[in-house]
Amino acid sequence: MGKRIISRRRGAGTPTYRSPSHRHHGAIYHPAPTLVGEGTVRGIVPAPGRTAPVAEVEAPDGAVVRVLASAGLATGDRIAFQEGKVDRGSILPLARIPDGTLVSNLEVKPFDGGRLVRSAGSSALVTAHSGGEVTVQLPSGAFKVFLATCRAQVGAVGGGGRGERPIIKAGKKFWATRSLARAAVKVRGVAMNPVNHPFGGGAHQHVGRPSTVSSGTWPGAKVGRFSRSARKKRQLRARKGAE
Repeated sequence: MGKRIISRRRGAGTPTYRSPSHRHHGAIYHPAPTLVGEGTVRGIVPAPGRTAPVAEVEAPDGAVVRVLASAGLATGDRIAFQEGKVDRGSILPLARIPDGTLVSNLEVKPFDGGRLVRSAGSSALVTAHSGGEVTVQLPSGAFKVFLATCRAQVGAVGGGGRGERPIIKAGKKFWATRSLARAAVKVRGVAMNPVNHPFGGGAHQHVGRPSTVSSGTWPGAKVGRFSRSARKKRQLRARKGAE
């Protein structure tokens, strides 16, 4: 009797493959817009399951809030909320950030907490202000227009260059990916036994069957290259009919 392929076992969400959420800081978003003034950075802490470090900031009202740590931010630095100096770590509306400034953790809609440019080392560039709108160049190179009331954090996200450090040991790779709920290694289907994967087995490593599967294939055999989607098939039929 065959076994379920690894992708289906991971999708079931058993403790073996689940992210250790008790180690995480939780959601890290911009604080509420009612928080106005300057806060002091109490410390930079690692965040398992997140590529960027997290900064613990003592807010003007005495509460401690967590924000993504900008590159170069250090303990004792002061950052502005909502209004104030344009310096690294400050969380300000795009209307208050001048052109040519690197920003991160951009809000798509005003006060949604920040959705774009959140991974370690990433940054976007404020390029133009036009009335109530601000144009920003994203890391992909694309230009996107935001409302001027959307907030962003000044500076690039900290933790840049993390991918350049070699892991060296397999054990370190295991624990590094454990917090991200990802597999440390990826075994090829043709390298498995027939009981573990439809591509497994044989006198030598080869697929041994068509590697394309239709969208209606039963889950245990749905491996390899998926066939074209129904939308693309409809477009192809419409194109042939027009000819």
